[in-house]
Amino acid sequence: MKKVICIALAMILVLSCFAGCSKKNSGYRIAIVQQLEHSSLDEIRHSVEARLQYQAEKKGITITVESFNGQNDATLLNQIGSQVVSDKYDAIIPIATLAAQCMVNAAEGTDIPIIYAAISDPESAGLTGLSRVTGTSDALNTPFVLDMMLAVQPDIKTVGLLYSTSEDNSAAAIAQAKQYLDSKGIACLEATGTKSDEIIDAAQSLVGAVDAVFTPTDNTVMAVEGRVAEILTEAGIPHYAGADSFVKSGAFATCGVNYTELGGATADMALGILQGGEVPAYRLMDGGIITVNTEAAQALGLSYGVYSSMANTVVEVTTQG
Repeated sequence: MKKVICIALAMILVLSCFAGCSKKNSGYRIAIVQQLEHSSLDEIRHSVEARLQYQAEKKGITITVESFNGQNDATLLNQIGSQVVSDKYDAIIPIATLAAQCMVNAAEGTDIPIIYAAISDPESAGLTGLSRVTGTSDALNTPFVLDMMLAVQPDIKTVGLLYSTSEDNSAAAIAQAKQYLDSKGIACLEATGTKSDEIIDAAQSLVGAVDAVFTPTDNTVMAVEGRVAEILTEAGIPHYAGADSFVKSGAFATCGVNYTELGGATADMALGILQGGEVPAYRLMDGGIITVNTEAAQALGLSYGVYSSMANTVVEVTTQG
């Protein structure tokens, strides 16, 4: 559940503060709390760790990072939250919505700053308007992803919406998708679940019923994307998703943020606060990167050349793992 990374060693005194108070400090202890393991969240964590290591070496300070995995379990995440608060970490970096919500609750009444990473809808998640809470958002441009779908499949009649009802971050994107598809006269069919086996069954239920499937940045679906992509691709159904991790796991295409950049921005924000900076509003990361799985495209018989005119960057990947 926990791993320790000692990022840099230096014997200096650093003045740091939060909420206008300064203190003498020879270093910082930062807890990273990852909601669960999958490639997008792993990429963010690795990027946060790497950026903190770089900043520690550059500034000649000590930063000790301890990483925790909540296994997508609210009870475990709450226990981790109690532990890191009791251990008096200088800052907490939760990755994904449920982790952030649990850490905010655990740190209530303390001055420990929470700098979250990859929250699709901070406002709906109750993570705005809090004095010690900020971070980075990977909000999805849902209409653009659906435009990508229509650019390649202009004759689509029905779109499947595959997502977890336990993921707060999926709600806004699914609502946007329904509204957008309705405006285009395209029917939609929802398929949901809350656990891995339910998501797989939901994906199977869409076979023969839809022309394409859309999933937002849903961590529960991402955890089983390899199997989901296999089911849909074998049935000739393209899967359009909310992050490149889905595409690297077998989905057809996405347009989203660079999670390495997001992790670095989150780390910089956390260190800035610890060193006396103000707590800024959350930062919406720029997207605009289309990622296509060339193996899925070949299996589905889809040409995606049109994407080069829709975005400045088109990245081609193959299925990993």
